[in-house]
Amino acid sequence: MKLYYSPGACSLADHIALLESGLKFELERVDLKHKVTETGADFNAINTKGYVPALVLDSGEIVTENIAVLDLIASEVPSLGLDGRLARTRLLEMLAYISTEIHKSFKPFFAGGNDEDKAKAGMYLYKRLGWLADRKVGDYLFGNEPTVADFYLFVMLRWASKFGIAIPEALDALQARLMNRPNVRAAIQFEEMPVKRAASM
Repeated sequence: MKLYYSPGACSLADHIALLESGLKFELERVDLKHKVTETGADFNAINTKGYVPALVLDSGEIVTENIAVLDLIASEVPSLGLDGRLARTRLLEMLAYISTEIHKSFKPFFAGGNDEDKAKAGMYLYKRLGWLADRKVGDYLFGNEPTVADFYLFVMLRWASKFGIAIPEALDALQARLMNRPNVRAAIQFEEMPVKRAASM
């Protein structure tokens, strides 16, 4: 497998999940502004949506969207998912909530929103994060072991910290707990490495 990622983007969740999974995979960095990969490939030819994540399977098939990529990883490595009759449904429910209610609400901060838009988004995000904090049932969202949903939430919490958005205490503790995991630190350290020069196209 190969994961196309951009440093600090939501694809960090997939990077962490793959490290935690123990599955074999490669990484290729994407310059989202210029739509070119670190090897000089046209990223739009790989993922016509033009954004990360994009996971190329060994079969050559491509999976995009965080919910789908994280669900695939949890399906391959059940320890990163949940147990029980509604296990996959509950995991997808949480991934969808993080994607639609939290991830998308950061748009004013990334798309040049004005101060009023950012203030409204910040209040909305705090409310939605509070909903999660009130329902967390252990060290992580679903118990005392993390799932792929925790890795997605972790990236959102990093964004919240970056933009000065208040984080409920319970989720602040969850973020710190994840930050202490070797694979989480390894993914962040790798993505913060200097950019490789892309080959000429």
